[in-house]
Amino acid sequence: MRALEAVTRYEVVVGLEVHAQILTQSKMFCGCSTDYLTAPPNANTCPVCLGLPGSLPVINRRAVEATIRTALALNCEIPEFSKFDRKNYFYPDLPKGYQISQYDLPFSRNGRLEFDLNGEAKRCGITRVHLEEDTGKLLHEGAIHEAQASLVNFNRAGVPLMEIVSEPDLRSADEAREYVMRLRAILQYIGVNGGDMESGQLRCDANVSLRPAGQTEYGTKVEVKNMNSFRAIHRAIEFEIGRQTEVLDAGGRLAQETRGWNDARGLTVSQRSKEYAEDYRYFPEPDLPPLDVSREWVAQIRAGLPELPAARRERFMTRFGLSPYDASLLTSSKTMAEFFEETVRLGAPAKAAANWILGDFSRLLNADRKEIDEASIKPVHLQQLISLIDSGAITGKMAKQTFDAMYRAPDPGPALEAARGSTQISGDAELDRIVVQVIAENAKSVADFKAGKGQALKFLIGQGMKISKGRANPQRLDALLREKIS
Repeated sequence: MRALEAVTRYEVVVGLEVHAQILTQSKMFCGCSTDYLTAPPNANTCPVCLGLPGSLPVINRRAVEATIRTALALNCEIPEFSKFDRKNYFYPDLPKGYQISQYDLPFSRNGRLEFDLNGEAKRCGITRVHLEEDTGKLLHEGAIHEAQASLVNFNRAGVPLMEIVSEPDLRSADEAREYVMRLRAILQYIGVNGGDMESGQLRCDANVSLRPAGQTEYGTKVEVKNMNSFRAIHRAIEFEIGRQTEVLDAGGRLAQETRGWNDARGLTVSQRSKEYAEDYRYFPEPDLPPLDVSREWVAQIRAGLPELPAARRERFMTRFGLSPYDASLLTSSKTMAEFFEETVRLGAPAKAAANWILGDFSRLLNADRKEIDEASIKPVHLQQLISLIDSGAITGKMAKQTFDAMYRAPDPGPALEAARGSTQISGDAELDRIVVQVIAENAKSVADFKAGKGQALKFLIGQGMKISKGRANPQRLDALLREKIS
């Protein structure tokens, strides 16, 4: 199945629900720690987050502020009145038997996220950003359909969770992936979410449907869950587009359902029929008061917003002369953008700094699945390496070898010092001796070059670099070889 085949006959419609855990030290409605990754199972629990009789929730102000902060960054309206609601459903990792969430009066509405994809401007509406509590986590003993037992850990239950609901404005898997990448960057820039999808800090559900080209009415919506990476989001939506295309082309009918993404098998699997809002029996949370969100508080939060990725991207293009592509990549991560700016501030040319960060550095980081701030190389080290290249002290090849050694070492300093000690050979006296040796040992290539074969000179230069262990100035070596041979 190929999603591209559906484009001419059907229009793809995608809406996303992104769940983002808020970076707070305590849970949404109690004082328990939000550490659910390293704490022993069920250690961070209390009567409130376990839903024991007689316990009463208390609203976490920082979580509310982070939700409004996110909504403002996404150009949302902030109503003056909001409330929490009970969302009733029964699942083993939901200790109360219901979730405190928001339904008809959330903290925000009517926002938008604008981004570029392959040079084309895109705009996706944001229905709302609302606040709720996370569930616990089930650990199945083996595959879920074969497991004889499941263990439940309630450490995550009650962690503050934002749900960012988009309008069905996305039209491809590429757009959906780009949307989540841009959203993740915004959440990191404003300091409300760590962006780690593998640990569950950021989770995404996709609502995918197809409709005949030209039709205005939406098709049957299928929700896809269990996508924990940008690659998984793209692959899952692509698969679902292809699957739905095959069903419709065969004259079949699609069921409104929830399907899980199986990354290992590369397909979606039916989990349950899709619930409707009335199935959850929402009603106002009786243990929490409605909230009046003052305009003064909203203005204060808005004033505290930092420079967002789109604005930083434009500044990088204007101030540093970077291409839209390079500026977009650099600003897609707050830590990477800050690393770049500090390297330039220390004196490195902007283009050279961008090339190193987006080239060799990103290649090594991606292979190790690290963020740039986790590496031993810091801006000062990269600036010093670029300075050695620009001064002619080391060649490009030497620089790459040095950078690799710097990256692998806990302390990049010794590798830099070694590079300074093995400076480039540029003096004609020493280069003359190398040229004489190259000519003497490669008579056939010398004759080939005299006969007009240009590739022979490249071979001879390579032999000179080999003799000098990569330290010879290649431009000067080229000139001296031409001079001696002629």
